[in-house]
Amino acid sequence: SDWSADSWSDYGSRDKPGTTLGRTVPDGNVLFPDIFHTDHLLFYERFSAYQDYILADCKASEVKRFIAEYLEKVLEPSGWQAIWRTNVFDVLVGVVNVNFPALKAVVQLSEPFLCESQDSSFTLECMQELLELKEHQILLQELFVVYDESGEFDQTALAIEHVRFFYRCIWRTWDEEEEDEFDYFVRCVEPRLRLHYDILEHRVPSGLVADYQNLLSQCEELYEKFLNVRNSISSNDSDSEAENVSMVEGLKLYDQVEHIKQRLKLIENPLLRYVFGYQKYGSLQAKGLRSTGAKVIHVVPWNMKANLLQLLTRDKLCPESCGALEIQFHRDPLAAVNACYEGDRVIICPGHYFVDGMFSIADSIELEGYGLPDDVVIEKQGKGDNFFDCTGANVKISNLKLVQHDAVEGILNVHHGKTILENCVLQCETTGITVRTSAELLMRNSDLYGAK
Repeated sequence: SDWSADSWSDYGSRDKPGTTLGRTVPDGNVLFPDIFHTDHLLFYERFSAYQDYILADCKASEVKRFIAEYLEKVLEPSGWQAIWRTNVFDVLVGVVNVNFPALKAVVQLSEPFLCESQDSSFTLECMQELLELKEHQILLQELFVVYDESGEFDQTALAIEHVRFFYRCIWRTWDEEEEDEFDYFVRCVEPRLRLHYDILEHRVPSGLVADYQNLLSQCEELYEKFLNVRNSISSNDSDSEAENVSMVEGLKLYDQVEHIKQRLKLIENPLLRYVFGYQKYGSLQAKGLRSTGAKVIHVVPWNMKANLLQLLTRDKLCPESCGALEIQFHRDPLAAVNACYEGDRVIICPGHYFVDGMFSIADSIELEGYGLPDDVVIEKQGKGDNFFDCTGANVKISNLKLVQHDAVEGILNVHHGKTILENCVLQCETTGITVRTSAELLMRNSDLYGAK
């Protein structure tokens, strides 16, 4: 990287020292000092830091060296405190030096000794032994800088945040295998950073987020196995049958890793994400009838006033033969729909319900508001998912007002079967209603507003 220390001086120091970063109180029972609040950075702040100051046009094999060079220019090499955080303990340490090439800080325990752990086994003596085993060197990304209002350590706290975020959210262990003729920032950092913030802002369907996390875990596990097999082959000079078996296993693992890497890249690419990366509707499976053959009326919400229950019982629950009818109460409409089997009915009492999730209706059910549409409102929170997906043979939705804001996908999608909307109001700001060629939608006395 070819920038000077002066070029960094304006980054993170907008007005005067001590004004750029907030503070946060660490969780737990131990009275640790406050730490800098740095995990709230916006997309453009991280993007600018990685592109302009840290990684620039480096190759995958140069990433660690570029990060080390950046840290040498902005990090205070000593004189600051931090909380060293692991999965099992937090401990207060003082930084006395920095091993830049290794991206590690040389630390010593602070006085007085402050430590919080899941059990009481991490005594002062135990921590001293652990630090000696580590030669007192701790990964910078495990350190959370103690707050200092002078502003002297703002750049140090920001720099460590950028390194921590990079290794937690951007870097993959297999990136070192990337071909060096490609710009690492353009090829890997930017798409992953954009995906991270799209997920934070609920612009990616929750099912796709789950798929992505599962694929990441699978790829990490398979890549580790691949490395173990490859290392066992390279350390064994014999031309034995066992080595031949290992080579076959290694090739198989390599192919699996490459396949998952391509699927990850499809999801990371915003243009390809929805075209190739995610076929979620095929997984909507109907439950069918209950094994007992019983049908259930689901009522929302859990709690209601006695006079409303009396009216509901008179109008909806016992108009005919109600002796053998089962009634279940639910906290919200989504929980009720998710509990449905073929032939069930959901009755939603007056109220304004906020739902973070998608209604996936694969069975023939009825979803009914008890009152006028303006009295029974279901409002979508989050931007990534569809609101209603219907694949059931006969689905009926009535007397409801559905509200969706600033979404990526439509308010209602009918993929299969027949869906009836009766006396409903649908209010949205996006693609509105989609009906596939193999599906049917019948709207009676219903209105759609805001569709583009």
